[in-house]
Amino acid sequence: MLAYIFVLLAVAWRFLILHLKPIPWDFTPLTASLLFFGAYGSRRQSWFPVALLAGADVVLSKFVYAYPISWDLYVTWAWYAAIVLLGTRLGRNSKAVWVLSSALASSVSFFLISNFAAWLEYNMYPKTFSGLLTSYAAGLPFFRNRVVGDVMFTAVMFSVPVIVAQFAKKTRGDVAAA
Repeated sequence: MLAYIFVLLAVAWRFLILHLKPIPWDFTPLTASLLFFGAYGSRRQSWFPVALLAGADVVLSKFVYAYPISWDLYVTWAWYAAIVLLGTRLGRNSKAVWVLSSALASSVSFFLISNFAAWLEYNMYPKTFSGLLTSYAAGLPFFRNRVVGDVMFTAVMFSVPVIVAQFAKKTRGDVAAA
């Protein structure tokens, strides 16, 4: 249940951030929710976070930002699925180092893939190696926010079940002692 709540939070965050201007761009719980869903959500419903976030992308692109729907969105959606898949490895091995490494790998992979796709799709940068590097340089301010958000939200989300389990264990101990 918590995996679904975190995905809904990530979708809501994408719409709320439009109205909460002090929050920096790309500081979102999106990656954390995908990793968490992969780790703790239903395998048969792994499509759920991908479909929900893809739907949010379409609404935001089409009706909020007035961007065209182009093939680079499919790249983003494939990345969503890959991160859910990466999260499935964390269900069995949710040590802090693996969880945080997965968050960092997710940040880096999104940065590399999305900027490469934008460089290919749009005419903002020349189709040269120098243009590609310019695309990556332009994305660096967003990358910093993404890394901070991904690591922070992932740490918080993956801590929730541990805290709840510790609280339940302590509560049971208190009840047994009474």
